Amino acid sequence: MKKRIRMVLIWIVILTALIIFFKQSNTYIQSVINQLLCNIILVLGLNFITGLTGQMNLATAGMLALGAYTYGILTTSAGWNPWVALLAMFAVGLAVGRGLGYPSLRLKGFYLSLTTIGFAEIVRLLATNLTDLTGGVNGLNYIRRLETFFYKSEAKNDYFMILLAFTVLAILVAYKIVNSKWGRAYKAIRDNMEAAEASGIDISKIKIQAFTLSSIYSAIAGALYAGFNMYINPTSFTVAASQNYVAMLMIGGIGSVPGNILGATIVTVLPELLRKYQDYYWILFCTICLVMAILVPDGIYPLLKKTVLWLKKKLVKKSAAGEG
Repeated sequence: MKKRIRMVLIWIVILTALIIFFKQSNTYIQSVINQLLCNIILVLGLNFITGLTGQMNLATAGMLALGAYTYGILTTSAGWNPWVALLAMFAVGLAVGRGLGYPSLRLKGFYLSLTTIGFAEIVRLLATNLTDLTGGVNGLNYIRRLETFFYKSEAKNDYFMILLAFTVLAILVAYKIVNSKWGRAYKAIRDNMEAAEASGIDISKIKIQAFTLSSIYSAIAGALYAGFNMYINPTSFTVAASQNYVAMLMIGGIGSVPGNILGATIVTVLPELLRKYQDYYWILFCTICLVMAILVPDGIYPLLKKTVLWLKKKLVKKSAAGEG
């Protein structure tokens, strides 16, 4: 356990150091970093349901939209304090998790995927057509940001520290859950549902719990996303966005917190690095993702772990041979 805690702390330190290193006055780079932090929180939540329990969830964009629009409406039209509005995200996540969790008890595979896609599209269409409430296609403007007594978020660069704090907290909580009794129950359901049920695991309760955790993480990420942009519109919450989050999960390594961080970083930053190729950058990005999926089906992080273990064994053998 101490070794695991040490590893996750190392990952947090590396993440923090890299982000602080790249933190600068350039608004574009800072926007990408802020988006990365939101994506990490989102993928950590998706990992509970898709990575650990093996239930395909393509409703992530819809969950994100509900969090973003609820926070935006509460802090603009309703005039709520941003921190109180953020606390309301737990209620939003709980409601969405229960609403999607119960259908998942009777659906799986292709049918569950269609259900979650339908949910995401319903949310997007509501955001588009409820013009008086959401601003419709014009979007929602002047969303308030989270602030503290000693820290005012007047610019995207300032908002970075609040986003970083929430990201580190989300990583620690996710790591604790993944390596707890809950996490082992999630994995048991993914690997062999019948055996898990025979062992006394309440399948229904665990599935709903996983959906609820995923929804809460997504709703919080949506609120933070709306805060740093101060503007949202329905075009940001498409099914393609949900597929992008699943790609982050798969490329980094399913079921692994460090893999979630790595996958979110690659899929968020790589397209920005390829933009210099203009019209071809998206083709290049999709090609790279396809090659990675074929060559590294388990994700990059498991490959890195295996490589490090192999190098350790080689070094041990070499040192033993030298001493002999």
